[in-house]
Amino acid sequence: MRARIYKPAKTAMSSGTAKTREWVLEFVAETPKEVDPLTGWTGSTDTQPQVKLAFESRKEAEGYARDHGIDYVVMRPQGRRPNIRAGGYGENFATNRRGAWTH
Repeated sequence: MRARIYKPAKTAMSSGTAKTREWVLEFVAETPKEVDPLTGWTGSTDTQPQVKLAFESRKEAEGYARDHGIDYVVMRPQGRRPNIRAGGYGENFATNRRGAWTH
């Protein structure tokens, strides 16, 4: 059994950072997916990739993997530069705004 430990990135659909604080241990598929000839659905007999375990810290996730004899790879998160504007979001709607308002 192989697994990867990582910290999820924020979704592309929002600017929030929800669900990015925990570390995740996710199992890697050991068998390829197959197409069912009758229905055309993709499936596999390997159910381990469906399992995702969340941990508060990387050390907890690594400890769990070591205790259960799971080979793992840690993927370090890439840092992100904060986008801080002088006036913040409210600056878009200021009454003393100079220049054309564009959306």
